[in-house]
Amino acid sequence: MEEQEKHTNIHHLYVNAQEAAYDERDEELTTDSSNEPAEQVDLYAPEMYFNRELSWVDFNWRVLNEALDEKNPLLERMKFLAITASNLDEFFMIRVAGLRQQIELGVTDLPPDGMTPSEVLDKIFESISLMMFEMSQCYLNEIVPGLREEGVYIHTHAELDKEAKEWCRRYFYETVFQVLTPLAIDPGHPFPHLLNRSLNLMMTIRDKVTDEERIAVVQVPPVLPRLVKIPTYQSGHHYVLLGEIIAENTDYLFPGLELEECSMFRVTRDADLEIADDEASDLLKTIEEQLRRRRWGAVVRVELAKAMPAKTRERLQSAMRLEDRDMYEIEGPLHLADFMPLLKLDLPHLKDETFTPRISTQLKGIEDIFSAVRQDDILLHHPFDSFSSVVEFIENAADDPDVLAIKQTLYRTSGDSLIVQALARAAENGKQVTAFVELKARFDEENNIVWARQLERAGVHVVYGILGLKTHCKVALVVRREQDGIRTYVHMGTGNYNETTARLYTDFGMLTSRPEIGYEATALFNYLTGYSHQQNWKELVVSPISMRQHVLNSIQREIETHSEETPGYILAKMNSLVDAQVIRALYRASQAGVKVDLVIRGICCLKPGIPGVSENITVKSIVGRFLEHSRMMVFHNGGDTEIYLSSADWMPRNLNRRVEVKFRVESPRLKRWLLDDIIPLYLKDNLKSWHLSPNGVYRKQLVRDQTAHMNSQEEFVRMAEASFREDELQEMD
Repeated sequence: MEEQEKHTNIHHLYVNAQEAAYDERDEELTTDSSNEPAEQVDLYAPEMYFNRELSWVDFNWRVLNEALDEKNPLLERMKFLAITASNLDEFFMIRVAGLRQQIELGVTDLPPDGMTPSEVLDKIFESISLMMFEMSQCYLNEIVPGLREEGVYIHTHAELDKEAKEWCRRYFYETVFQVLTPLAIDPGHPFPHLLNRSLNLMMTIRDKVTDEERIAVVQVPPVLPRLVKIPTYQSGHHYVLLGEIIAENTDYLFPGLELEECSMFRVTRDADLEIADDEASDLLKTIEEQLRRRRWGAVVRVELAKAMPAKTRERLQSAMRLEDRDMYEIEGPLHLADFMPLLKLDLPHLKDETFTPRISTQLKGIEDIFSAVRQDDILLHHPFDSFSSVVEFIENAADDPDVLAIKQTLYRTSGDSLIVQALARAAENGKQVTAFVELKARFDEENNIVWARQLERAGVHVVYGILGLKTHCKVALVVRREQDGIRTYVHMGTGNYNETTARLYTDFGMLTSRPEIGYEATALFNYLTGYSHQQNWKELVVSPISMRQHVLNSIQREIETHSEETPGYILAKMNSLVDAQVIRALYRASQAGVKVDLVIRGICCLKPGIPGVSENITVKSIVGRFLEHSRMMVFHNGGDTEIYLSSADWMPRNLNRRVEVKFRVESPRLKRWLLDDIIPLYLKDNLKSWHLSPNGVYRKQLVRDQTAHMNSQEEFVRMAEASFREDELQEMD
């Protein structure tokens, strides 16, 4: 066999999908497009698209708005500041790093919007500089004073009383001093190679003996908490930042020298893993090696204290060979994500009210979850429906003597995951257990390696991903011996098997025992773990095999079946809409008169409301208490409505470079629930929704009548609590 033929079938299909996705202007669809209206504008023109990176920046502004919103509880506002900062880290480490690489490599291919990487970087600097300013102002002028009123103090060192300062000095000597490593900078000591996401102090010190000026860098140790709680105060919660404690105790670090100036800065590096398929004979070892390199990628951003002297800034910028647009001045503390521990304070009145997720009606009082699934498909809407039902599904399978095998994909999971523990226990109980672990789940690679090895030690057969693809689908399969033969139970979802994020993200999951789903889920795992040439998928739509064409065909069908009597309709709810080919298909649907409602939480490159192109398309983004993560597509289909749930967004990476699964909701009861109770609330939301204008500006709807206010997430919470209270009353009776 020749070298280029040495690949699994899924690699072959991946290559085919890539080739099929090429933007052929004359034949984007293989279906007959004779019913399409004649295009009056060029749908390939750059002005038809928003820039991907700038659209993400707009999304992060919407996240920041939750911190700026005084209606939100104070610690929730702090949480959103922390999330905004954390989001920026990943954006710079991956997206900005990619733009810089394009410039360095002289890449000339432009995205659909036509902007060059340099133009995009300039716009990013302009917007994010303002974003960081707003973050600092919110923290300094609203969060800090508000917390003080509640007895929570984040002091500067100068604000501490004498006893607190003495405690800080002891803490430095006993806990911090031994961890620090001062790094001199002089002709014999070049500027140090600082770790990614490291917080550092640039110090100017003077030698009392020679009167010479010295420069040194001290890294604030990430192994110690940055928010140091001071125990000397009799009441309240009192903190000081670790960096300030270090800066006030430099006489321990530099005996005989005097500190003249000290400024904080933080380094962000390129952290995208590069894995060459033809060089990675062992994916696990390759990932481990790349993780070690991640700490030392090229610098893509430096955050620095606004008070840093110009001379110090110039020295820092020159040493790292950065441009002005890579330097971000910040007034106040750097990297507010480090303040997330404040959310653990026992101050419930400063947080969102807690709620108890409901147990699905089909599972209430049921001891045998398998018997409930045999009755009918079960659809769960997290976090309003408890994720404990999914955990119970895997745990019951692990302990049930009639279960023969369990297979599951794992993309991101939580620490001390009950699901991982159940899989290990199942293997120890003698069951055939296969876990397909995606090592390339960004920024979770190291965690995945740790618990994947734990599973292997327990006897689980662990498969470590596929070269060239990320396995992003969420599927669990249980094979059980029953009186009438072997039956397969399947769980499929839009979100990860992660008990922590399942309380914070909105997602859908479905449990089913339909034989046709069981067969195709089994075939899917055969694709992932072995060799297979199956092409005839009827129940599941699998990327990169057929999902792109299925999406395009579904949109095309709405165009062809649209009429005054039976108007076409498309609803798509997802995280991001980027794929240009899909966007053009939606434009054509709008031109044909099909109404399109898009609920896109994050990136949206489609421009709604363009006359003659997209006036029938609306785009809204819901950003609230929970991260909207569910993906759902509805097609009117001439009156025979189809509803799909999916692990995939409409992005090139999901359609071309990931293994994804989309599945149809077949149960009439579940379809009615989605169409009558779930979708209308999302569409009616006017308190946490942002509407996208043709000029790219997101605006909130002004609703003067308070009786018409709708917060979809809070309404889902209210419904879940009502169901829970009803169950409690029934138990009391």
